[in-house]
Amino acid sequence: MSVTERIEELRSLLAPARREGRSIGFVPTMGYLHAGHLTLMQRAREENDVVVASIFVNPLQFGPKEDYQRYPRDLARDAELAREAGVDFIFAPSVEEMYPQEMLAQVDVARITDRLEGAARPGHFRGVATVVAKLFNIVQPDRAYFGQKDYQQLLVIRRMVRDLSYPIEVVAVPTVREEDGLAMSSRNSYLNPQERQAATVLIRALRLGRERIESGERNAQRVRTAMQELIAQEPLARLEYLSIADPETLREQETITAPAFLSLAVFIGKTRLIDNLLIETL
Repeated sequence: MSVTERIEELRSLLAPARREGRSIGFVPTMGYLHAGHLTLMQRAREENDVVVASIFVNPLQFGPKEDYQRYPRDLARDAELAREAGVDFIFAPSVEEMYPQEMLAQVDVARITDRLEGAARPGHFRGVATVVAKLFNIVQPDRAYFGQKDYQQLLVIRRMVRDLSYPIEVVAVPTVREEDGLAMSSRNSYLNPQERQAATVLIRALRLGRERIESGERNAQRVRTAMQELIAQEPLARLEYLSIADPETLREQETITAPAFLSLAVFIGKTRLIDNLLIETL
């Protein structure tokens, strides 16, 4: 496995595979890898001749009061985990390599970014779309792999790829969870033991919502209220948003129809966590 910080070096390393017509799979990450990331890498290994992973904490997608400076970083650990997962090349650029000057050209994806995470974190998806577009241009993969935990991000990338005619297949991989249901996230490392136990309230609320819907409840507001009441019972939890929406437009449903997308963002102490469930049939 090779590790490089340079754009031109990565292009040179990938040139032989591209000349030979070998398929390239790409897994973009911000590092501090967990089992969810490794699942993406293993899937890419199964489906491609060459696997590239990027490790880059992208400042463009963090707001001024968010956790860019404290976001966990450990390249040596990540490189070993990626190697074991079958990655051939790691691209781990510096901020200066990715953004040598002010980015006057940035990518905006309209409408699906103005709610949920987009409303809670203004400018976040512009930063995501811009860095992913730049990484796609650098790596030029055949397939790119994203987890469904960041479902709205997945929608944004799919729309960008379609609208800008990238010749890339965007592959969605199901959320990987801990045994107690907590979605894998690098930010889970922020949680102390009490907060870690409290964090299960996210999946418990989502499962309650699913149970109410599967039991026949079609009034979305009543389902939201039940979920909110469950979260309110956890002293360490503070709800930021809770949504029952159409999974393509992310517009809120009032009468629940299939498919339905349940999502939420919750602060556990000072740590902000997100999760979701997709209900495909009623």
